[in-house]
Amino acid sequence: MLTYFVRRLLLVPVTFVCITLLVYTIMRLAPGGPIEQAKLQVQMAAMREGGGGGATNGEGELALPQEAIDQLKRYYKLDKPIPVGYLIWLGVLPDEDKEGRFSGVLQGDFGISYRYSDPVLDTIVSKFPISIYFGLIGYFSTWIVCIPLGVQKALKHRSLFDTATSLIVFLGYSIPGFVACLILLMLFATELLGPGWDIFPLGRFRSEGWDEWWLNGEYWRCIKDQLWHTAIPVFGYVMGGFATMTILMKNSLLENLGADYVRTAFAKGLPERRVVFLHALRNSLIPICVGVGHAIGLLLAGSFLIEKTCNIPGLGLLGYNSLIERDYPVLMGILVFAVLIRLVGNILSDIVLAVVDPRVRFG
Repeated sequence: MLTYFVRRLLLVPVTFVCITLLVYTIMRLAPGGPIEQAKLQVQMAAMREGGGGGATNGEGELALPQEAIDQLKRYYKLDKPIPVGYLIWLGVLPDEDKEGRFSGVLQGDFGISYRYSDPVLDTIVSKFPISIYFGLIGYFSTWIVCIPLGVQKALKHRSLFDTATSLIVFLGYSIPGFVACLILLMLFATELLGPGWDIFPLGRFRSEGWDEWWLNGEYWRCIKDQLWHTAIPVFGYVMGGFATMTILMKNSLLENLGADYVRTAFAKGLPERRVVFLHALRNSLIPICVGVGHAIGLLLAGSFLIEKTCNIPGLGLLGYNSLIERDYPVLMGILVFAVLIRLVGNILSDIVLAVVDPRVRFG
């Protein structure tokens, strides 16, 4: 088994290079990069100043001097071939603009954000706590809701309760988490249903003045405000995994309840509660436990669509805005963390599977 995990760890750098090189190439070839953004800014400025007459030349192209374009290409490392630019970004080749020093991802230098003009690493790290906050609460809330529901559905299989809850599960499966957040915001964050129905905020992580309340000792007010802003986003996180985890829990428990060791336990006269919750349930949790590693990506990277819908300033919203505004350094920085988190999460899932299920042996 140790050999298997060593092989998996050795594949991490290879997979990381393949994924980041592919995305780097796509970003370099995709239209609407920083040069195009600079040209658009020049055009808009010229239109504001002179009605647009000086914004383009006779051929209809943006009137940005070639010298300026060349300088921008050098600044953004777009004047080099894609393989060379990638190796400089990775930190394998020296950067001529930094006195020939090695300055890249391997050295902890992710570059400067086009949009924020701040180091990419600082920008990304500042968003981690918010995404982790919602990710953890959302993940544990999903467990608290789905595990008991799945157990009850298995114990009351084909009953009225099972049928009724199945309708709710299928409804949850058909509604994405961000759509559920949007519906709740429309109903309970506005006066669409009438005056007094704007119970929750339209978004954001906290209300303005939260830090002042905390410094003034108004802790209960801070807690209520935080919960007030947490409710709808967490509901979206729960909806995202609600159907899958509930059905997985039900089917896994049903399978174990029909196993030979459960029938043997009943034949020995053990109480039903002990057989179900001590023997069958413990084995039924194995398929869910192995998903812990995969959930790390959501805990740390956040949800793009939910954070965008609820206007939560986490890592997901940062990635979305960076994609829209072509902030390539931030996008590549987020990609680095996302790939590493996913690769480590996959290995962690295998480790958890080997720990909780002694029958599993990796060759």
